[in-house]
Amino acid sequence: MNKSIWQKHYPTGMPTTIDINAFQSIPDVFAHTVRRFYDRPAVANMGKTLTYGELDAVSIQFASYLQNVLKLPKGTRVAVMLPNLLQYPVAVFGILRAGCVVVNVNPLYTPRELEYQLNDSGAEVLLVAENFARVVQDTLPRTPALKTIIVTGIGDMLGWFKAPVVNFVVKHIKKLVPKWKLPDVVQFKAAMKAGAAEVFVPVSLGHDDLAFLQYTGGTTGVAKGAMLLHKNIIANMLQAGAWIKSVVTQGEEVIVTALPLYHIFSLTANLMIFTHIGALNVLITNPRDIGGFIADLKRYPVTAMTGVNTLFNALLNHPDFASIDFSTWKLTLGGGMAVQKAVADKWQEVTGLPLIEAYGLTETSPAACINPMNLKAYNGTIGLPIPGTLIEIRDPMGREVGQGQPGELFIKGPQVMRGYWNRPTDTAKTLDPYGFLATGDIAMMTADGFVKLVDRKKDMILVSGFNVYPNEVEDVIATLPGVLEVACVGVDDDKSGEIVKVFIVKKDPELTEEQVLTHCRRNLTPYKIPKQVEFRTELPKTNVGKILRRALRSA
Repeated sequence: MNKSIWQKHYPTGMPTTIDINAFQSIPDVFAHTVRRFYDRPAVANMGKTLTYGELDAVSIQFASYLQNVLKLPKGTRVAVMLPNLLQYPVAVFGILRAGCVVVNVNPLYTPRELEYQLNDSGAEVLLVAENFARVVQDTLPRTPALKTIIVTGIGDMLGWFKAPVVNFVVKHIKKLVPKWKLPDVVQFKAAMKAGAAEVFVPVSLGHDDLAFLQYTGGTTGVAKGAMLLHKNIIANMLQAGAWIKSVVTQGEEVIVTALPLYHIFSLTANLMIFTHIGALNVLITNPRDIGGFIADLKRYPVTAMTGVNTLFNALLNHPDFASIDFSTWKLTLGGGMAVQKAVADKWQEVTGLPLIEAYGLTETSPAACINPMNLKAYNGTIGLPIPGTLIEIRDPMGREVGQGQPGELFIKGPQVMRGYWNRPTDTAKTLDPYGFLATGDIAMMTADGFVKLVDRKKDMILVSGFNVYPNEVEDVIATLPGVLEVACVGVDDDKSGEIVKVFIVKKDPELTEEQVLTHCRRNLTPYKIPKQVEFRTELPKTNVGKILRRALRSA
């Protein structure tokens, strides 16, 4: 694919490449930011704000605890199981400064899912909000590599007066903390105090050091740890930073962070890119509380927001959303799942801003394509390849197709992962010898260089921006004694993009839908739980006995 096709449509002044040698590591980027914006607000949550200087100091305390108290060598995997709290950026920047590797964990994981990720990553330390400590308790006997568990209360960083009040309300009034008991846990506040008493020694880090193990199913199969190096994140930070430069002002932006920071979209776009330009990140801990979310949107002079289609749709359907003063807003960026035209049009009608669609993968750190910032209205594409990014659209034989023809989308650039953690076979299937990543998505390129997604190549289901893999759901349901056969597919849904539907052939005639769903609730994160269950007498199969999910989707 001739890259000049899309570069011809770059906004004026947009570079075609970026220089990743500007920084050697993520801590290097952060230190540079702190020097420039020391007294400016960096992150806010539940009414508490930390300046860049304060965030710098507390992240060093956490790094010092890992380095001097736990004596963790460079490269040690440290798992973080937190919602959007002040503790998250403190921990992540601290872990990276200590030369360790961040393993992001979804706080809503079941014991089975948590056990798999901790064991696969070999994480030796886990930082978890006490709300989810019960899941850790149920997992602990089967996670032998885990040596240290640090537990934090939701309000631990809100100050001497507010912290105990919030923690008391969360635990005893709202009863959001199931009873738990874990041996030898370390309280987050105690860890920070111990770190502050030691002298932190900066760790030498370079481009090829591992920064994140970011778990994803890739294009197929069980969850795998995408190895994202410091240079991958730096590259994407600079690529996307160059792309939005025309609409942002350094040191003046206020970005709303409602998507969970453990998700690659929010992690890079909000925490890394907007921190680099000295923005204030407003962390939303519970975006499902749309009323409370809107109250936060009114409390700050918001200039930017990222989200997924379902979040934008939920906001638009709340009666208070239209009463927000949008005069300070500059940018709304949608990713993680397809932005629907009806939502984009309504968003622009209410806010006066276009909903800019972007595209990426965990394996690309994540941004690969973004629509121009001067886009006047929704155009149905995922935009143009960002600086330093090459794409190819190939047929099943690996040959490039012509403009307007569909094929599998391949991506190459400095933001592409090293590979999958301890999975060389899967890595070889996903990365070709020339460094191109097979996305598993079917796309086409328009005559003016914009990329348009057509369909997904594989059977992955995308629920509100999160990947659901049919094999995992099927494996869980198949353990029910009353199930003979099961198949899982995605079904289009106006709210979440897709929902999970399962087809089951009964072994026990008395098996009910509620029994299936109860079993799933015990073993699957909520977004993976089927919304539809259909019982059948048989499932369509190939001549070798493989269940045809495709036939079920079209039924």
